Formats: sequence, structure tokens, C-alpha cells
Amino acid sequence: MAKTIRIGTRDSELALWQARTVQHKLEALGYTTELLPVKSTGDIVLDKPLYELGITGIFTKTLDIAMLNDTIDIAVHSMKDVPTALPKGIVEAAVLERANVHDILVHKGLDFLNSQGTIATGSLRRQAQWLHKYPMHTTVDLRGNVNTRMQKLQDNDWNGAIFAAAGLERIELTPKMHIHLDWMIPAPAQGAMLVVAKAEDAYSIEAVQQLNHEASQLCVQVERSFLKTLEGGCTAPIGALATITDQMLHFTGALFSIDGQEKIAVETTVPVAEVAGFGEACAHEILSNGGSELMQRIKKVLKK
Repeated sequence: MAKTIRIGTRDSELALWQARTVQHKLEALGYTTELLPVKSTGDIVLDKPLYELGITGIFTKTLDIAMLNDTIDIAVHSMKDVPTALPKGIVEAAVLERANVHDILVHKGLDFLNSQGTIATGSLRRQAQWLHKYPMHTTVDLRGNVNTRMQKLQDNDWNGAIFAAAGLERIELTPKMHIHLDWMIPAPAQGAMLVVAKAEDAYSIEAVQQLNHEASQLCVQVERSFLKTLEGGCTAPIGALATITDQMLHFTGALFSIDGQEKIAVETTVPVAEVAGFGEACAHEILSNGGSELMQRIKKVLKK
């Protein structure tokens, strides 16, 4: 039986862009939809670093509750914000074709790179990798939606701030003063949009599955299984990127210490046909090469 598919989303400009993209694709297929924006805890509490809030899925939990309470039928997320374990009763319905996976530095001039500098980011992954490459720099916490963070950069004397390229490109906010950080390993599933639905909602799942991009889904599954096996959640300094060329999946993953001084990495390739368990195997390689001890030290620091 046909119904109106209620689409839940955060109310930031970027989140609304992503939700409207899904809405337009569904309506082009003949479905009727309704957009229902909500404000998440991650958007409200801006005076603490994410890791201090101690909530798994801080940007997704509000929408999970709305879905389980039958207020919405599907939710659209930046996939890098979604915990690797979804709540009981909620399933992945589609991964849309992935956009730019990389991070960019928005800056006020690059003279500082080889001297003292201050870089703003709310991500431990970005902080650790920046300090690994530029140990003479300092980092400061930066929270809020894309627009808020961009304004904070202008209002402070920081040299630059790190953003996901895809987010700025989607809402046409990429400034001229930026450089691509192609050396920085992105967050697992960065640049990908995920649509989730209730496991029992066959109508919405069937509709949304038509938006799935198989290659993107396969790559992010490998990255997220790597993350899950490392037990990093979305706060530990973990980067992962899988790409497919000529039926071969190339994977790069790394675990960093929070101060950036330590890096344990893996880089390898496997045929797409043999990808089952590949992300987990890469994570175990990290863990056996000192990653297990490093993860324990990271967890102790984050609990303080």
C-alpha cells in the first residue's frame, strides 16, 4: 500500500541538502515524501569536544528515537557520523554514490606551515594526523555545523580549520583560500550519505534501495568493518579509505595516537570478489602491530 515516506534529518544547511537530495530522488521515482527536520544533541551542545560528550551516535540518536517512535520512516545521515552498530530495529537501506572523500584546509595564508601555527578541528582523527605531519603546531577544538565553524574561523586568530571537502562542496561554501589534504586519511565512510529505515518497513526499504550505489556501499562497508574491529567508535584517531579500480579494492587504514606522535598503518589490495572479512583482517593487522596497546592508551585518555 502506497504511503507518504516521512524523511527525518538534522536541521543544518548541509543535512537539509542531503535530505532534499534523497527526497528529490524518491519523488523522481514516483514516491510521495515529507521532510521532517529535528535538532540533534550534537548540534545543541557546542561547548565541549565530541569525545567528552560520551554519547555514541550523538548526531544520529535523536533521529533513531524519532524513527522507533514512528515519527519518521527514514533518516538521512552523513555516514561517517553513524555508529558502526545501528540500534535494534533500524537497518541500512541505501548508500548513495560517494562524493569527495578528502579533507581540506581552509586557511588565511600558508606562511605558517613551516613555523608555529594553530589549526581548528573537532575531530581527533584530523588533529592526530595534522600533528603527525606538523608537530610544531597546536590544535584547538571547533564545533558546530559547517556554517558555524566557518564563521568561528573568521572570528578567531587561528591559521586555518579542517573540513570535509564534500560538505562544503554540497552547499557551495568552499572558499578560495583552501588546499586539499590528500595526505590525510579520511574518516571511514567520509563523503557517503546513508539512508536508514525501520527493519519492519518493507515499503520504505524497497523505495530507498533503488538509490543504492553498490561500489560505494562495498567500500564503506570495508572501512566501517575496519573501524568496528578496532573498537574506535567515531572519536578515536582512525582513518580508512577503500577505493575500487578494475575489480581490485585498494585499502589504506591507520590508527594514530591522539598527539600524532604514533602511527600504525596498513595498505593493501584485494580482488573485489574476495572482499569478505577484508576490513576486519586489516584491523587485526593494526592491532597485532601495536594497535591493541595504543587503543588501550587512547581509551584511558578519553575517559579522563
